Amino acid sequence: MKISNNKILITGGASGIGLGLAERFIKENNTVIICGRREATLKEVADRFPSIITRTCDLGIETDRVDLYNWIAENHSDLNVLINNAGVQNWMDISDPNFYKKANDEITTNIVAPVHLANLFINLKSIKTIINVTSGLAFIPLSKIPIYCATKAFMRSFTLSLRHLLKSSDIEVIEMIPPALNTDLGAIGMHDEHPPVSDFVESVFAQLEEGKTELTFGTSETRANANNEVINDYFNKMNP
Repeated sequence: MKISNNKILITGGASGIGLGLAERFIKENNTVIICGRREATLKEVADRFPSIITRTCDLGIETDRVDLYNWIAENHSDLNVLINNAGVQNWMDISDPNFYKKANDEITTNIVAPVHLANLFINLKSIKTIINVTSGLAFIPLSKIPIYCATKAFMRSFTLSLRHLLKSSDIEVIEMIPPALNTDLGAIGMHDEHPPVSDFVESVFAQLEEGKTELTFGTSETRANANNEVINDYFNKMNP
């Protein structure tokens, strides 16, 4: 993937990793479009970065996903990069009375939405790159966030298959595998002790320039390359 002169859609681009990527891509002379549910948050980002293009939509709603694609096809038909970044993370126990509802919300946002968007956006003639943001937790789960980890394992598997399915096309499929970072994913303050998003972004940009299609950082690199013995040991330490 080339680093500059793209038109890029980043889902969940108003905060966390999505915002960090948006800011960095803008610096590299890219046109960046972000989408999210909260109009006020999108406006705050647009005020900070006047060149950014925003679109309010709820990716958990099928018609919103279709409307997003149709809007892109009509107004930004030269879009060539889709970054499936939006995600929901719920810390919960199986005995939680709202477990199923929360799980369903996570599955819809973390799996159904990016799968649907990939299926839609491959029809855009200009599309050249699809980036799916997974997680180090796709390899070794944390039991306190069981559905989130499972959705990321699904997306890891789907990304491998999608890359193979599109190998005869001109579409490159990249997996971005972050570890825990200092974001508000899950809850405000939950990840304060973890590395800043900016460090992760700088690392993955360097890897993009090297032509890598699996982008890791810190502990996600260790987990992605772990054998079964290491995975079992890691799991036991994470889930005492």
